[in-house]
Amino acid sequence: MAFCRLPAWSSQTVRWFPKAAVSCWPWESAMAFPHLQQPSFLLASLKADSINKPFAQRCQDLVKVIEDFPAKELHAVFPWLVESIFGSLDGVLVGWNLRCLQGRVNPVEYSTAMEFLDPSGPMMKLVYKLQAEDYNFDFPVSCLPGPVKASIQENVLPDSPLYHNKVQFPPTGGLGLNLALNPFEYYMFYFALSLISQKPMPMSLHVRTSDCAYFTLVDRYLSWFLPTEGSVPPPLCSSPGGSSPSPAPRTPAMPFASYGLHTSLLKRHISHQTSVNADPASHEIWRSETLLQVFVEMWLHHYSLEMYQKMQSPHAKESFTPTEEHVLVVRLLLKHLHAFANSLKPDQTSPSAHSHATSPLEEFKRAAVPRFVQQKLYVFLQHCFGHWPLDATFRAVLEMWLSYLQPWRYAPEKQAQGSDPQPRCVSEKWAPFIQENLLMYTKLFVSFLNRALRTDLVSPKNALMVFRVAKVFAQPNLAEMIQKGEQLFLEPELIIPHRQHRLFTVTTSFLSPWPPVVTDASFKVKSHVYSLEGQDCKYTPMFGPEIRTLVLRLAQLITQAKQTAKSISDQYVESPSGRSFLSWLTFGLTDTNSCYPANDLDEIGQDSIRKTDEYLEKALEYLRQIFRLSEAQLAQLTLALGSARDENGKQQLPDCIVGEEGLILTPLGRYQIINGLRRFEIEYQGDLELQPIRSYEITSLVRALFRLSSAINRRFAGQMAALCSRNDFLGSFCRYHLTEPALSNRHLLSPVGRRQVTNPARGPRLSLRFLGSYRTLLLLLMAFFVASLFCIGPLPCSLLLVLGYVLYAVAMTLLTERGKLHQL
Repeated sequence: MAFCRLPAWSSQTVRWFPKAAVSCWPWESAMAFPHLQQPSFLLASLKADSINKPFAQRCQDLVKVIEDFPAKELHAVFPWLVESIFGSLDGVLVGWNLRCLQGRVNPVEYSTAMEFLDPSGPMMKLVYKLQAEDYNFDFPVSCLPGPVKASIQENVLPDSPLYHNKVQFPPTGGLGLNLALNPFEYYMFYFALSLISQKPMPMSLHVRTSDCAYFTLVDRYLSWFLPTEGSVPPPLCSSPGGSSPSPAPRTPAMPFASYGLHTSLLKRHISHQTSVNADPASHEIWRSETLLQVFVEMWLHHYSLEMYQKMQSPHAKESFTPTEEHVLVVRLLLKHLHAFANSLKPDQTSPSAHSHATSPLEEFKRAAVPRFVQQKLYVFLQHCFGHWPLDATFRAVLEMWLSYLQPWRYAPEKQAQGSDPQPRCVSEKWAPFIQENLLMYTKLFVSFLNRALRTDLVSPKNALMVFRVAKVFAQPNLAEMIQKGEQLFLEPELIIPHRQHRLFTVTTSFLSPWPPVVTDASFKVKSHVYSLEGQDCKYTPMFGPEIRTLVLRLAQLITQAKQTAKSISDQYVESPSGRSFLSWLTFGLTDTNSCYPANDLDEIGQDSIRKTDEYLEKALEYLRQIFRLSEAQLAQLTLALGSARDENGKQQLPDCIVGEEGLILTPLGRYQIINGLRRFEIEYQGDLELQPIRSYEITSLVRALFRLSSAINRRFAGQMAALCSRNDFLGSFCRYHLTEPALSNRHLLSPVGRRQVTNPARGPRLSLRFLGSYRTLLLLLMAFFVASLFCIGPLPCSLLLVLGYVLYAVAMTLLTERGKLHQL
């Protein structure tokens, strides 16, 4: 006889009962006695289990509930379950925290969550089960991206068909607008928004985005619903041995030709519209189309195109700021979309294929990138290029951009080219893509140039980014195709009578007796540019003289950065680590005037300096190939910069011009100082006793020792002067300890030149500042510790230290006097 246990949340004493006497689960008893069941009994039971049961057990129970209960009972559970998985839209509840769940850290929880949320898993079975019954779920408009929310609240229907026939106006006294979403849409809305609605991960938590459960789920959903081979798998059966009807959206997908139309919500009340002439073939891809639209809207549509065109800069007033994790997920989407679009067979990509009957999936592959992604991605990238911090995290944005620019990397024939180390020529078949995405190549390249001119190129991470961009644009035949696209855009329009000109530019040739000069390719390029930048945009050609000047300036900065890296490398060779350790053990003050400003080269070392030089060298060569720079121009830059180095190979002053008051920094000079490329050799020339307290000194002890030495100097000033004036050995010994080096032996530096500076003479004095150094005190403690090992007490040890220092001072005095005799 089988036995079962009462659930953990039961207040009764735990006992064993025959299975025939009592059911294992409260909801099974409720199903056996429907007249005893309350509407929220199942939901209340699941909420209690979510607190008391471990994660794996909860998922097993959910699988059983999804299999056994009808859609009518699961309808109330679904919104709570979705929120408990992905977290609340306000970010207060984190749910299962899929963004931080990693297989190598929590293997059991990771595998359980992935199996439950898999495209063929129990959660998706629940979605299809509810979808078959045509259930709707309210989603608040206030949680949508800013431009979409503003558009709907202003009674204007957004251009994306994702929102058509879904807006519900609130009843009198209602709290706000809602979208009526089917279960699949509701699930995907929550899944996509959980990436940006949850709080950013703390910096102390080192999570690799590509290893987390959320990133893996995105990849699985893309591979399932946007397949590169075959068709989209049909919805799964919700019960063993049975078949559920193919769930279809309440309204069919809109024709591709109708995308982009704005409609007033007041003129067309969309909450009750239906379409009876639904094309059954369109049901094949409705899930794929919905998935893509949701991802694009939730991840990219945070900046309005209208505001961008008005300001000619990204929407600065909107508060949304993407994270590095967000950008990495968008890059995954773009890479998969390229593979999805390139999976069309060769006979389906030709223009003649459009005239033949094609499946909805094939048509969707053709329209996915240009119709859904291009516009929103361009504005998103413009905002990132203009507002992202000038640090190494921009690499994520850069790689996302470069992935979109190279669809040929994700084409089927790419695998056959993997063994060839040489870069292959970009095929002419990609010319239409380049022309229809011209601004992605040209205007964003100019934006990157402006960023590169403001970054420290000595940093290996920044040098790598310049190298990556230059390498991509230097691919054979790519620059030529970009230049051809610019020529198509700059083609003059046909001159015709004024009253016909506006009509002619948007219609076909039969309106005029003259043949059209504007080719089909030219029309596509112009339409692309005008749709993104507006009809009154001022286009700056990438290969024009203005951008060429910026490229030459970047080449100059690359040459300067290479020389700076070489200087730092030489400094490492001159000052090896062993010598630095010995200098740390000395009693003297550290020379703080001979080090370069801090950057990541100081922390990483010689290997990174070598990489920086390699990246910059190759980037310079790639820029020369792209813009056809002559060897003479690059050689002139090198000679101009080489003349600014002194006899020791160290860089001289930053770039300056001579004015009436001395040297004046140029904008290039300011850039050199800010980024550590050059600097003024500043050295402390004042009283050494009054110089700022160093980081290796104890502040309170230095000040106390200064007061003590000042009192001694005032009390015994006459006696010290008398001793130092003697001509015998005692006088030399006192002068060695009580006088500073002559100011004439110290370098007096000035940007304008050497000047006669009168300094007040300082008499003999005692300096005890060296006792305030951490290293001095540590050495004394080490000496006492070693002495104690040999059974030498503190007093004898002190006497030995004094005796050793006296012998050292006598030797230094003799050497100093002998040096003076040789100078005479």
